[in-house]
Amino acid sequence: MYPRTAATLDAGTAYMRLSLRCLIWCVTLLGAAAARGPAEAQLRGHGGPIRALAVSADGTTALSGSFDASAIRWSLRDNLAEQVLRLHESAVNAVAILNDSRTVTAGADAIIGIWTPGKPVPDRILRGHEGPIVALAVSPDGATLASASWDRTVRLWPLAGGPPVTLEGHQQSANGVAFAPDGTAVVSAGYDATVRIWPLARAGSPIAVELPAPLNAATTAPDGEIAAAAADGHVYFLSPSGQRLGVTEALPAPIVALASSHDGTRIAAAGVNGAVALIDRQSRSVVRTSAGSGVPVWAVVFLPDGRTLLTGGGDRIIRRWDAESGELLDPPERGVDDPLAVFAGEPGAQVFRACVACHSLAPDQGSRAGPSLHGIFGRRIASLPGYNYSEALEHLDIVWTPETLAKLFEIGPARYTPGTKMPEQRISSREDRDALVEFLRRATR
Repeated sequence: MYPRTAATLDAGTAYMRLSLRCLIWCVTLLGAAAARGPAEAQLRGHGGPIRALAVSADGTTALSGSFDASAIRWSLRDNLAEQVLRLHESAVNAVAILNDSRTVTAGADAIIGIWTPGKPVPDRILRGHEGPIVALAVSPDGATLASASWDRTVRLWPLAGGPPVTLEGHQQSANGVAFAPDGTAVVSAGYDATVRIWPLARAGSPIAVELPAPLNAATTAPDGEIAAAAADGHVYFLSPSGQRLGVTEALPAPIVALASSHDGTRIAAAGVNGAVALIDRQSRSVVRTSAGSGVPVWAVVFLPDGRTLLTGGGDRIIRRWDAESGELLDPPERGVDDPLAVFAGEPGAQVFRACVACHSLAPDQGSRAGPSLHGIFGRRIASLPGYNYSEALEHLDIVWTPETLAKLFEIGPARYTPGTKMPEQRISSREDRDALVEFLRRATR
């Protein structure tokens, strides 16, 4: 349990410590083994824990945000990274996909970027928050973006332009935000253990409902019912007017992410213990708990079919689950469709599995979110025709050799190639670096 007392830490400090402890734990636990172990899901490309997920209305595109300060737009049809979005100076804590297919990223640097697919820079950058932004929501009509921040405010941004409306009232960080399904109100959840319901059609004070524990996330169902996730492992249910309707003891650990199925019958609650609980909203009961990998699950979202879940967390992998059975869906094929099948058993190929979502090897496969690696040795950095590189890379004097490539992963892309769009990934083991370089020497000829 995590009761509020006079000794409770400031929300920003407490949540940051939790995030840092989990991040350090993940890095220590995984290390080089994360790069070397067999891939367990289709979507793997981030260099740090995955912090946020969103899915398009047609279910074909996913967007992920990470502690590595990047976002990645994924094709769920092809299970490939289509674009890496680099804007933020620190963790990308929240993401959203708009009705017109544009994407939104928000970070610990307190800024929001709005992107058109394929463009290397955002169309707009929204500034105003004074603390990390940790949650986003899009209004049902697609006209307004809501953001929640550790600066204790919620802001409403007109997507057609104009200044935001600031909603103030939380006494500690605002950690979750959602729109009422009819667009008449915004719901926020805070570390001050309150849910606030802000009416939009008329002026007036919000309805404030105090709950027994600090809150980390909120979502709404199609009938307007509100679900709020708490640090005590419970999910609390409220009516649209704020009446307490029930509570579910979902996990024996703090819940940090919530998602509602499109029909509202199920709620998914993800926790720092690595588990995801599936809740039947009508009975308030836990239908199933998926154990996952054991490291924190920071993000969860339903696909439009209502029975498929995407999760992301401390192991840097986006997993797809059958919510009904709790089983993983579509593990990577190690046969004809596996691009690394012909290299089965090679240590360097196992290391490269962390890169295959973003980089191709063969001349007929083209570039993905990252440039093709075919013919990389002897090639000058940022020189592959047709690929849109970061401008900063064009000024670097690097030719890719076994030595320079090994150095890239020894000290990390952020230090070796400043300004890169590549997610931060380091390989601490010299043995693994040498195996990767030897594999690439043969596989990219």
